[in-house]
Amino acid sequence: MRLTVRSLPLRPALARPALSLALSLALALLTSPALALTCGNTGAGFEAWKAEFAKVARRQGVGKRGLDALAQARYATRTIAADRNQKSFKYSLEKFMQVRGADTIVAQGRKRKARNPEFYAALERQYGVPAGILIALHGMETAFGSFMGDSAVVSAITTLAYDCRRSDFFIPHALAALELVDRSAITGATKGAKHGELGHTQFLPGNALTYGVDATGDGRVDFYDMTDALASTANFLRQKGWQPGRGYQPGEPNFAVIKQWNAASVYQQAIAIMARRIDS
Repeated sequence: MRLTVRSLPLRPALARPALSLALSLALALLTSPALALTCGNTGAGFEAWKAEFAKVARRQGVGKRGLDALAQARYATRTIAADRNQKSFKYSLEKFMQVRGADTIVAQGRKRKARNPEFYAALERQYGVPAGILIALHGMETAFGSFMGDSAVVSAITTLAYDCRRSDFFIPHALAALELVDRSAITGATKGAKHGELGHTQFLPGNALTYGVDATGDGRVDFYDMTDALASTANFLRQKGWQPGRGYQPGEPNFAVIKQWNAASVYQQAIAIMARRIDS
């Protein structure tokens, strides 16, 4: 199958100019006594929290579809279990690459690049990000789209926003998920990873809203379409400071940008190693 990438300006197709301001205002609202949100460590208070969160969402302009998706969200026990048990990031680099199938990702990644070189070349021309990086991320995140998750995105992300452990981090992403529903980018039933990441490269909803690109030109950003997803990934990296033509190994300029994608050191190193092998 031949994939194409439309020539697009270097700007996010889904982003609102005032997104950061809106989310900042939302977080400010959370400190208001009238709209204080009560986090919890069990599912017992989730329904009451949703009612509180709906008030914040309405004030941020979330419409009927987004609010309906929130109302239908369920406390995601598997998400909480996964959040408490992220063992793989504690492995050594060698063990991490073995567990995550690095050799298979590289072998399959080289074949994918060889089958459709112009697709990846077009992305690099537009965003400056080489094929190896995009392919390594695609392989690491979803085995090239073969498994994009089995958890309802809205339920997962609102559960994490409610959970006391990292509610401040996930609340903006929960608001973004509801806006994505409003924009028909996802629905309340859309499946993703257990932490609410979605699509081929597992964007968190806030990043999807901000960096999403309609590379196919069909008027919709679809993170479950490989072309849109990889263009959005390249756009994310470019907007985070990717320097075209510069290196991406540890100590080189673009390695710092890989850190913006995932905070785990073993993940960052693995991506850099696999990308170099794919690009070689």
